[in-house]
Amino acid sequence: MTISTIKSEDGKALTIKIQGRFDFGEHQAFRDAYERIPRRPAEYVIDLNETTYLDSSALGMLLLLRDHAGGDEADIKIVNCKPDVKKILLISNFEQLFAIQ
Repeated sequence: MTISTIKSEDGKALTIKIQGRFDFGEHQAFRDAYERIPRRPAEYVIDLNETTYLDSSALGMLLLLRDHAGGDEADIKIVNCKPDVKKILLISNFEQLFAIQ
């Protein structure tokens, strides 16, 4: 599992890329990815293109990010989901909380 971040040139967006399994083992790395930046971005993009699996703790981590980013006012996009990963997000009704693309 690898978590990497890319900040847009204007600093308004932060992309967090997750490779491999997204589970409790990545809790601290995921949290560090969005908490250890000097300025809170206006937009967060979670790129799951290379994510092979996510469990309930990963769903919880996404909810913690949502709270950190402003709750209902948060602008968070979950992009490039593989079908199995997207199915888990949709079963959990995450499309009501996040923009899933």
